[in-house]
Amino acid sequence: MRLTTMTDYSLRLLMYVGQHPDRLCTISEIAQAYGISEAHLMKVTHQLGLHGWIETVRGKGGGMRLARAPAEINVGEVVRSIEPDFNLVECFSTGNTCVLTNRCELTTLLGGAIEAFMSHLGAHTLADLLPRRQTCVVMPPASRRARASLP
Repeated sequence: MRLTTMTDYSLRLLMYVGQHPDRLCTISEIAQAYGISEAHLMKVTHQLGLHGWIETVRGKGGGMRLARAPAEINVGEVVRSIEPDFNLVECFSTGNTCVLTNRCELTTLLGGAIEAFMSHLGAHTLADLLPRRQTCVVMPPASRRARASLP
């Protein structure tokens, strides 16, 4: 199975914006960070905004931010909202003309695989995809540690 580029870029954009909750992010900075076309990201931004995953602010000083907390953005729901379909084989499509229809278990097998895949994605949120914030432990400089251990 392969997700579309639109879904790939959507998840990348959400992860980038999720890592910068304190400010608005711009299409140009995300494009530069990931080496992605700004034209593609404009389409992605539009779709994510339509589905309510991000909020956009127009004009000078504008940009985008998450519309919800990362823990409230389900990865499976994002994928379902962006992917046009999950037609892995002809028999999944509405224009099915496969001569094996009703005589083959491929639909059942692949349908189960798709459901398992989506169930796994649905068990995760954007928060699971973001780097964990590290807490810093302040250590004394090496010279002080060395002096403290001298007799």
